Amino acid sequence: MTSALKFKARLPAAAPSPPKHGLENQGTDKLRVLIADDHVTVTAGLASIIGLQSDMAVVAEAANGREAVDQWRKHRPDLALLDLRMPVLDGVGAINEIRLEDASARVIVLTTFDTDNEIHRAIKAGARGYLLKDARREELLDCIRRVSRGEMCIPPSLLEKLAAGVGSEPLTGRELDVLTLLARGKSNKQIGANLYISETTVKAHLRSIFAKLNVLSRTEAIAAASRRGLVQL
Repeated sequence: MTSALKFKARLPAAAPSPPKHGLENQGTDKLRVLIADDHVTVTAGLASIIGLQSDMAVVAEAANGREAVDQWRKHRPDLALLDLRMPVLDGVGAINEIRLEDASARVIVLTTFDTDNEIHRAIKAGARGYLLKDARREELLDCIRRVSRGEMCIPPSLLEKLAAGVGSEPLTGRELDVLTLLARGKSNKQIGANLYISETTVKAHLRSIFAKLNVLSRTEAIAAASRRGLVQL
């Protein structure tokens, strides 16, 4: 027995496990966040802000909507912070795909676009929060924590825009087609040729569009549609 104990005492101590580094280095009690934005500087800034918080950790980053969905599937974060307009797949498309797999997925849209149409599309897809990129750091962190608890987080100013857009009569799909071509500088004849409808029908659609947007001219219609995010100039 004595010799056995002496033998054990001479065994080398087990080498300590190497420390973990990178995006996966977080405690189990931390809020795990995915960031998706096609601007590297934005992603780096967000990762830095979130990484300094004792209750949060960035577990993955993505440069477009398709990567965001792939990274979400791989890491299953507690919350995703997505830009709205990204290449390959936009933010709304990414939200739709993520929520098809998990209806309880929590997503915040962080964008520069504040039109009622953009906000409506994001919320309809399932976003639980909507912030502009000029939001203060404290506002961003508070929104992340609130959404992680199951709350909605949309600033009052954006809620007003959303309410104004919802209150107005929506354009039909065909009217949006006409409006999109109008914004591209197409004439009534060209719009009709593109959509396989007569010029008379195009004019009827334009009258309806003007009435719904409360404008009197083609120029005003394009400007109003751009402000609401119905067309992209």
